[in-house]
Amino acid sequence: MIKQSDWFELKYQSTGKLAFMMHRLSGIGLVAYLYLHLILLNTLRQGPQAWDSFLQIMRSPIVQVLDAVLLFGILIHGLNGLRLTLMGFGAFLRWQGAFFWFSLILAAALTTWGVLAMR
Repeated sequence: MIKQSDWFELKYQSTGKLAFMMHRLSGIGLVAYLYLHLILLNTLRQGPQAWDSFLQIMRSPIVQVLDAVLLFGILIHGLNGLRLTLMGFGAFLRWQGAFFWFSLILAAALTTWGVLAMR
């Protein structure tokens, strides 16, 4: 029986379990972001003054860091979903671990590029 605390233990985990954990956590994070995004956009219904406040919030360093985390989460979730889809069709079964690590490195590289492009 797996204890709840073992779920977050990263030592001695298989690549598949790590990919599963990252996929679930990124999915939860993306849903949470969607709700926060809708709440923030709802403030724009207050008129033109709200737009200036909105832009000030969106240009803050904290939001820019969160945008980088969002971009990484989207890339991880999407690339891992692609990996799972290909595995479901029987492709790359032998190299699923390598494909996961490649997608993780690709997501990190694309996130770095995206952060530099957002500046």
